[in-house]
Amino acid sequence: MRLAATSRNSDSAYYGSQQRPSWISPERRNMTRLSAPSPWQGVRDQLRARGLRWTPQRRSLIDVLSRSEGHLSGVEILRRCREVDPLTTPSTVYRTLDVLELLGLVRHAHGPDGNEEYHLLPADEHGHLYCSACGRGWELRPSEAQDLVAGLARERGFEVDLSHVTVVGRCRDCGGEVRVAPTSPVSG
Repeated sequence: MRLAATSRNSDSAYYGSQQRPSWISPERRNMTRLSAPSPWQGVRDQLRARGLRWTPQRRSLIDVLSRSEGHLSGVEILRRCREVDPLTTPSTVYRTLDVLELLGLVRHAHGPDGNEEYHLLPADEHGHLYCSACGRGWELRPSEAQDLVAGLARERGFEVDLSHVTVVGRCRDCGGEVRVAPTSPVSG
């Protein structure tokens, strides 16, 4: 597959005659680039200013990220990049993600298995809750973590980076409700 090396973000120039990757939602496919300016638009110049070349692999990474939402694992990001450009290497993806984090476009955290996850265009700082039984996950809002954060600051002088807080337990649906066992009378 030959990738066009244009600075425009044209799908037809970029994907050529290939079908667009399946992970691009129909809504995203139909969006025009003429709407509100995307935070991803100036990334090429920002990467160049930090000494990184604008390669087809970096372009495919930015394209993948700009068409995605929420949280993605590094493995999923690499898989999606390789759908666009099979020559994409893990080192290019992870090195570029590190710079994108410095630019505030992604934020990394660690899932319950310890693997890195990337939150795209983070609007606010938050932690994560994961159920060890069913595997579901939720964002832990600052208001929900405020007692923990304040307690660690007060007791230990420790400033918490909430984006790196991951709490693993059991959700309500999986039996995570606190149940008080009936007490039996003490004999004797």
